Amino acid sequence: MPVRHIDPEGLHPVPGVLSHAVVVPEAGLVYLSGQVAWNQDGELVGAGDHGQQARRIVRNIDVALAAAGTDRSRVVKETIYIAEYRPEVAGPIIDALRSGATTPPPAQTMVGVATLYDPGFLVEIDVVATL
Repeated sequence: MPVRHIDPEGLHPVPGVLSHAVVVPEAGLVYLSGQVAWNQDGELVGAGDHGQQARRIVRNIDVALAAAGTDRSRVVKETIYIAEYRPEVAGPIIDALRSGATTPPPAQTMVGVATLYDPGFLVEIDVVATL
């Protein structure tokens, strides 16, 4: 089954490390790599703020899904990794994910972790969507 790898403009390129999105046309699915709060230049956005980082991540998710030919209304599963987890940080993250979404929420897993790829990243979200 052929797949298509996408690294859209507007997202920080990481060639040889990951593809931001992998489209499986025959299955009608798009898998996104975990998105973190960096801008297109690889600079951290929202240092120390889970909610601000989540808002940037949602923007990055929107860019990657659009490049794959879909959008957040088609997300069926999201996995959220949270560094420095405390119950009060979950609300702003969920609010960011639901902002602009017009469908019932997808399946979700939320995991508290000791750290992410870079200690400045507090949130990482990956999603699976349909085409």
